[in-house]
Amino acid sequence: MNSVFNFIVKPYNKRYDNEIKVGNKSLIVNTKIDDFVNISRKAIVVSTPLAYKTFINVGDEIIVHHNIFRRWYDIKGNERNSAKYFKDDLYFAQPDQVFLYKKDKKWMSFNNSCFVQPIKDKSSLTVDKEQKLKGILKYGNSSLEALEIHQGDVVGYTPNGEWEFLVDKERLYCMKSNDIVIKYEHQGDEEKYNPSWASSGQRINQGC
Repeated sequence: MNSVFNFIVKPYNKRYDNEIKVGNKSLIVNTKIDDFVNISRKAIVVSTPLAYKTFINVGDEIIVHHNIFRRWYDIKGNERNSAKYFKDDLYFAQPDQVFLYKKDKKWMSFNNSCFVQPIKDKSSLTVDKEQKLKGILKYGNSSLEALEIHQGDVVGYTPNGEWEFLVDKERLYCMKSNDIVIKYEHQGDEEKYNPSWASSGQRINQGC
């Protein structure tokens, strides 16, 4: 069972990551199925595209676009699967909807995706907790490597091109290579910003 151009995937665990453990009980932190915030973005590859070869193999863990597993309500109030639903908890994922894949227990960027770790804003002149449009490159790619921009470098990026993800309980921004516009010199005091809710693997408040 293979698609010509798409990956076929299944949820790593569940379609929605909307429960947290409080003692020996589970707490539902989001009940809106059309809210993208708590949709699972981790998947398992069931089959790879026939049209081309990739570094991704059957059984690999990948990070995908939130719309793949998303449910929604039609105008009659009926619950529907996303347009990517195939059958039996299987879904299609276009190559541009795959952002990371795991090899030897390490995440690797797929195609031109990259991920940036926010850093704390230590200025006394602002109440912002993180610096705007600036962070540490967490997962780079070959395009950035060719520009001498490496994992761990402090970079600047364009506005409105980043999407918030939780990867191994770290809050990261996913973007494309061309969203990275500058490489800064290390000041030596940069500190990663990972809010307390991220360490639980769940976002309780809504929005990004």
